[in-house]
Amino acid sequence: MTIPESVGVIGGGTMGAGIAHVLLTAGATRVAVVESDDERVEAARSAVGTSLQGAADRGKLPEGESVESLLERTTFVVGAGELPTDAGLVVEAVPEKIDLKQRILGEVAQRCPDAVLASNTSSLSVAAIGAELPADRVIGMHFFNPVPAQKLVELIRTPQTADSVVEQARQWVGDLGKTPIVVDDSPGFATSRLGLVVGLEAIRMVEEGVATAEDIDTGMELGYRWPMGPLKLTDVVGLDVRLAIAEHLATELGDRFAPPQLLRDKVERGELGRKSGQGFHTWE
Repeated sequence: MTIPESVGVIGGGTMGAGIAHVLLTAGATRVAVVESDDERVEAARSAVGTSLQGAADRGKLPEGESVESLLERTTFVVGAGELPTDAGLVVEAVPEKIDLKQRILGEVAQRCPDAVLASNTSSLSVAAIGAELPADRVIGMHFFNPVPAQKLVELIRTPQTADSVVEQARQWVGDLGKTPIVVDDSPGFATSRLGLVVGLEAIRMVEEGVATAEDIDTGMELGYRWPMGPLKLTDVVGLDVRLAIAEHLATELGDRFAPPQLLRDKVERGELGRKSGQGFHTWE
């Protein structure tokens, strides 16, 4: 089983551009990237091109392919109503707002009657996202940033997700050169829940003056062989994203996920991590 010839990606930001990149390099012959207006369409086109060019510079494109040949197989459109009706897989990668995800995937379900409807959510209930959709076709496909380099995809199944859809998704993840794990639909799934616990505790340690962000990260990188310390990772994920997930999990699972005041203060000041140039570290 291979990646469907026709696929769609809703949202052309950092995650969506990365997902489009790996679908193209895995052999999808038509990839439609959907954004909400013309300005964002052009930004998405630039983001996908930049991602592919980075792979080309590192010699990571498939043999016989170029940035230009891959972009020729990509369309950038405004609105889900422009998706190809024969899409076999559509992945939404829009902000973590459940009403937005529900509305967009509802449009996709009507437009693409045979597509697997995948959400790239990192913490929201996949069952809730798919409550008004053909629930047997709905699955979580949680990619990690940066998508082309990260090897894990967390698949989230709901009680209604068809076994065949889970198996298809597992096969597709393998086709992307990545490793799937399958978890049940629960708050934070496996990775966000565990990663957030460590990240929040590291923030509390900075807040309490236990150690600097640099020393905490170095301790985890060298002492526990983490490729990236928890505060660097928070910067890469985005402090605003971490805050939203913490608030959601605190509501669902209790006060142990309550965000530290330092995290709230940094987000309020616009210190969002790598994307803003400043978080727990300073980024070029």
